[in-house]
Amino acid sequence: MRRGDEVTEEVLSRPGRYRTVAENLEVKEVIVGDGERRRRYAVCFNPLEAKRQKAHREELLTELEAELASLSVLVEGSHTKRVCALRSSARYGRLLKETKRGLAIDRQAIVELERFDGKFVVHSNDDTLSAEDMALGYKQQQRVEEAWRTMKSGLKMRPVFHWAPHRIHAHIAITVLSLLLERTIEHACQDTWRNIRDDLKRIQLALLSSPNGQVWQVTEPSPDAANRLKALNIKPPKPILNLD
Repeated sequence: MRRGDEVTEEVLSRPGRYRTVAENLEVKEVIVGDGERRRRYAVCFNPLEAKRQKAHREELLTELEAELASLSVLVEGSHTKRVCALRSSARYGRLLKETKRGLAIDRQAIVELERFDGKFVVHSNDDTLSAEDMALGYKQQQRVEEAWRTMKSGLKMRPVFHWAPHRIHAHIAITVLSLLLERTIEHACQDTWRNIRDDLKRIQLALLSSPNGQVWQVTEPSPDAANRLKALNIKPPKPILNLD
């Protein structure tokens, strides 16, 4: 979207209403050209992602303002190493511009960046697909790619240190089942696995010792954890598991 081509100049600037097709996904169709040279685009907008990107940019601007305020006065127009580092920074560089007084925040660049918040564009030459189908198909592709990244990183599918074929098959099968369980839990609770895990891990098993013996006791689930268990149709654990 940022290459300055047809998508940037014509597609994103085309007016029109978005239609809500899924949770946090709005779509509008844009057609450029006529006849055989006609091109169909689906402009997709995620309000939550737009909010996240805006908050992230505001955080960057706060950091950048502090950096600029701490810069020493330039001597005879020369650049200090910190100025050069900021100007070439992948994090801050696109938000800066050169002025006669030195570096300054480029407000025009910020306005331009706001155009892209929460948006992505999908193109297809298949006229049987609606704009909604194009958007949902792309989101599904993203979920598949995310699932593979999760298996390779979060679930540690790779590297595999097994040699026997049946052990390799078992390793991958367990990883895929783990991912399936994670996704099933997310759908049941309508939340991310990270949030669900943070709520459930507050349920802990404690060992209470005394001269008369030991008690294995489960902490009482918090309201959030209890709601997670209810959504998953799992009974809360018994308060006392064992008495010694």
